[in-house]
Amino acid sequence: MTFLYLFLEFFKSGLFAIGGGMATIPFLYEIAKNYDWYTTSELVDMIAISESTPGPVGVNMATFAGYLAGGVPGSILATLSLVLPSYIIIIIIARMLDAFQKNKYVKNAFDGLRPTVVGLLTVASFAIVKVSFLKEEVKEIEKLLVAIDWKAVVLFAILFGAVVKWKKHPIVYIGAGAVAGILLNMQF
Repeated sequence: MTFLYLFLEFFKSGLFAIGGGMATIPFLYEIAKNYDWYTTSELVDMIAISESTPGPVGVNMATFAGYLAGGVPGSILATLSLVLPSYIIIIIIARMLDAFQKNKYVKNAFDGLRPTVVGLLTVASFAIVKVSFLKEEVKEIEKLLVAIDWKAVVLFAILFGAVVKWKKHPIVYIGAGAVAGILLNMQF
């Protein structure tokens, strides 16, 4: 059963971690909370090892997490599960490239996804900082980000607050960010 969950979790991470390997951190943090495969402290070690070894960070982290969960077969399964969605999506996009490049809703969705990914990474980063540097729990965080794109700053703050307050799955916030990006960029 571990291998089925490993496949599902890393496939989901590969499907929804938009923005590169570091975007998998919120998903890996959720996995650490939901399964006993590794702890948040081991997640910090995983990030350090993944950053210092050759290859894509996300793939390195999936390989390491999979190894902790299921040995060598787990590492192979987690790695393949992480890259499979990208492979499928690239095949689909390659066939419809022109339509995607010109679609204003796709562009607007990505305008919302960028600050959403920053928000998710920031929440996961605070968890990592807490494990690495703080001896006691911090209840409040002052200023988080100053940016020129005020729509992105507001969206980031709203989604960051929502993540901290409601602690829903990252997919919920990614979807909300995409919809917000479309709505914020619509011309009325």
